[in-house]
Amino acid sequence: MSTTSAAETVEIRLDRAVQLFDNHDPYPFRQRGLNQAAEAYIVGKAESVSARRPLQIVLHLPAQEVGSEAATSLGEAISSHFNERADTAQQSLRRLFRDGRRSLAIGLVVLGVCLLGSSLVQSYPGYRFPKLIAEGLMIFGWVANWRPMEIFLYEWWPIVRQRNIYRRLADAPVVIQADSSSP
Repeated sequence: MSTTSAAETVEIRLDRAVQLFDNHDPYPFRQRGLNQAAEAYIVGKAESVSARRPLQIVLHLPAQEVGSEAATSLGEAISSHFNERADTAQQSLRRLFRDGRRSLAIGLVVLGVCLLGSSLVQSYPGYRFPKLIAEGLMIFGWVANWRPMEIFLYEWWPIVRQRNIYRRLADAPVVIQADSSSP
């Protein structure tokens, strides 16, 4: 696979191909999850690159490791790992929006009840503090909508950003090179 000159490169030097994988994951290489430190490094590098620039992952391995079974399946394993992460982020986004819709429905009902209660309290001059109670109900009604507004205005952006990074990494070509500095 040739390298693209315009692509931003994430380079990793390994002594063995299996270093990239989680040791506790019992699956074969193609399905095995990446080591957390390796994933954090790759994601960190990808986050520092403009979303407009393509990515490629270059793995430097000792010459005797380049042809191993683990090395030949690295590209597929990395792609599979980050596709799984992107799918998980997408599911989190769906759950967040579902919770946001539920919270919004509850918040709007509470706001409606509070507005109604506020107007009723103000219409009865017999109460000792009608203005204070009416204002308290209004504030409570708007506070009940705080969480849905937080979800729909701010909370989804980081999940989308993370999902997009995972998708870029899943689509990034993986180049395996023999490390010239190894014996």
